[in-house]
Amino acid sequence: MREIYLIRHGMPDFPGGARMCLGRTDLPLGLRGRLQAALLGAEFAPRGITECFCSALSRSRQTAELMGFASPVIVPGLEEMDAGDWDGLSFDEIRRRWPEYYERRGRDRSLPPPGGEEFGHAQARFSAAVARAMALSRGDAVAVSHSSVIQTLLCTLEGRPFDCARDFNLPYGSVTRLSSDGPGQLRLEEYGRLPVPELTPELADRLLAAAELPEPLEAHCRATAEAAMEIVCALAAAGVCLDETPVYAAALLHDVSKGTPDHALAGAGLMSQLGYPVLAPLIAQHHDIEDPARVDEALVVYMADKLCRGDRRVSVSGRFRASFDKCRDAEALAAHDRRYKAALTAAHTINDICGKEVIPI
Repeated sequence: MREIYLIRHGMPDFPGGARMCLGRTDLPLGLRGRLQAALLGAEFAPRGITECFCSALSRSRQTAELMGFASPVIVPGLEEMDAGDWDGLSFDEIRRRWPEYYERRGRDRSLPPPGGEEFGHAQARFSAAVARAMALSRGDAVAVSHSSVIQTLLCTLEGRPFDCARDFNLPYGSVTRLSSDGPGQLRLEEYGRLPVPELTPELADRLLAAAELPEPLEAHCRATAEAAMEIVCALAAAGVCLDETPVYAAALLHDVSKGTPDHALAGAGLMSQLGYPVLAPLIAQHHDIEDPARVDEALVVYMADKLCRGDRRVSVSGRFRASFDKCRDAEALAAHDRRYKAALTAAHTINDICGKEVIPI
């Protein structure tokens, strides 16, 4: 028996962040999509699958490559359904320009967008592409494709009409598994499963690489993770044992959403959405700690960040002196003073426990 894994690509980089109707419009992966592809790669690495197929669209090829398949084979027919006149438009614009048809399509989900590809045609060419991929491979294989075409095949396999296609929920970065005992014999085993590999330092490294941060920012993240591990070791020697795996991962990924508003909260939310809620409070507090006198994993990540200016080690005072000149008004100065006092409290707390200056003041 063979298995073929149909992967929905990771989340694209939607211009302005607004979701749109995507068919043949070619968008690359966004940050979340790249991280989803890295998680897929971590899940599939132990399976030893060497053959991967994808569509010609960037979001499909990128997902396959970030999974670890250096040369995925492009198979015509694996591309998404052509969305016709709606392709590349935001759903707000679609509702505004085609209000009656949009409402009608809400009632009859088998209707294609105006000028778009019919479901039956999409199913036929996608099924032929999957068969082609299986003929080109031996053993189990991966095909990175798109939600709508995968859904048409699942309707056929399960004997459902095409207006049930969206009943098969296929999130970005999800896995659909089919089994086969021979040509033309496909069975649906599972669909829409989001991989959540075990959190390990190796996975954290893989996620950081997939984030594609600017080199100086990536260097800062690595320096912060190194500082965090030194603090964890010092506390362990003093009898305070913390969970080092989430500390390392959160320190390494704390600035993954840098450049977005409230990047600490945005990064925390992103990790939760990817299936790692244990990292959320650690990343959320790396800028402002809730309780600087409570020694826990969040405090270590917070303190490690304060010890690194870029990839250089600094003292707490040195870090805050460097940021003082950025304060442009009384409110900013008050926030700076509050954060400086919190950092000093955290540093003294850790140093007192360890009986030595682990954190340079």
